[in-house]
Amino acid sequence: MSDSVSSNDRIRLEQGYRPGAIADVVGAHIAYYAPAWGFGLQFESKVATELCAFLQRYDPARDLFLSAIGPDDTFLGSITIDGAKANQAEGAHLRWFILADAARGAGLGKRLVADAINFCDARQYGKIYLTTFAGLDAARHLYEQAGFRLTSETNADTWSGGNVGEQRFERIRPGADQ
Repeated sequence: MSDSVSSNDRIRLEQGYRPGAIADVVGAHIAYYAPAWGFGLQFESKVATELCAFLQRYDPARDLFLSAIGPDDTFLGSITIDGAKANQAEGAHLRWFILADAARGAGLGKRLVADAINFCDARQYGKIYLTTFAGLDAARHLYEQAGFRLTSETNADTWSGGNVGEQRFERIRPGADQ
């Protein structure tokens, strides 16, 4: 672990778009998923296109785009809540949760997930969902610790064109009528 992430109190969390944020998030995704899972152009294009569309309609009252920045201004991770359908049956969508290699294992992922859930709970979003795939065990552990439960699995692969299936996890806010 690099010295820049050895202490979470030296990491600042920035909400909303900042110059370079799209490149940081897309770059971190492809830096992890290309070597680990063989994801390429289809995945990188999907992340970039959907993230750009989200940021074009971003509303800080409804949505969260949170970047973790190290003391030397390096990108360490991000998490997003797309609240466009949060008050509908679909729920708020947790997206683009990623950590840079140097930030893994330092507790930053747990902090980002907690901040995203707190954001949703403060807005009384009844449900949060995310889609992922089997094999991302560390992320799944964080999700389940935070109250998410696996609700469905399919062989459909919207990320890589055939290498993985899809899982859906949901978290119902305690006390929410769902």
